[in-house]
Amino acid sequence: MHLISRRRALAAGSLSLWTTKGLFAEQLMLPTPRLTEGPFYPDHLPLDQDNDLIVIKDSTTPAVGEITHFTGRILSRSGSPIRNATIEIWQCDANAVYLHSADSNGKKDQQDKHFQGYGKFETASDGGYRFRTIKPVPYPGRPAPHIHIKVSAGDRELLTTQCMIRGHEGNSRDGVFRSAGDVVDHELIQADFKKVPDSKLDEYSAVFDIVLGRTPDDRQIERPRNS
Repeated sequence: MHLISRRRALAAGSLSLWTTKGLFAEQLMLPTPRLTEGPFYPDHLPLDQDNDLIVIKDSTTPAVGEITHFTGRILSRSGSPIRNATIEIWQCDANAVYLHSADSNGKKDQQDKHFQGYGKFETASDGGYRFRTIKPVPYPGRPAPHIHIKVSAGDRELLTTQCMIRGHEGNSRDGVFRSAGDVVDHELIQADFKKVPDSKLDEYSAVFDIVLGRTPDDRQIERPRNS
């Protein structure tokens, strides 16, 4: 079900109640909840910052992990696509090591040197973005596997959030997940990670649409929660 119908559908106790566009369409687009940036936004950005986190530059050795095609659109609350927005993602590698000196310095033997750890992408006219990364894994102290996300326009930071695996057993024990809000907010920060049919590499795909509470034209800038 599209994000625009999820809160009213859940509130009414039926996921089929608001599946068509109509009178309430503009009221139904819910902003993606803001979540903490966390301590491990890269303190030194990698030289390779493209949207393929599996292969670094011209290396022939891919990262360890389950390859995932992470895609979606960045939208306004009215459903309009946001073009020329920059989306950044970062996450730990398959060995639960972040691309940050405070984490990786003590885990150099564990760190996957072939995982880029960070990537960015600029949206086109349809607001779409795409990354090739790995399926996120739990991190010590964070039982919910997650991908960190930051959306900006120029030097304006519009949203910082996280995407988690829908239905993962660690979500209910994760402090950041629980801090997101009510049951509908929890839905809005999750995505289904599904096996790609007939993939010889056992790849996954996940679609995560991001709805901005404020757009690049708004003066006030959203800030992440201190949780």
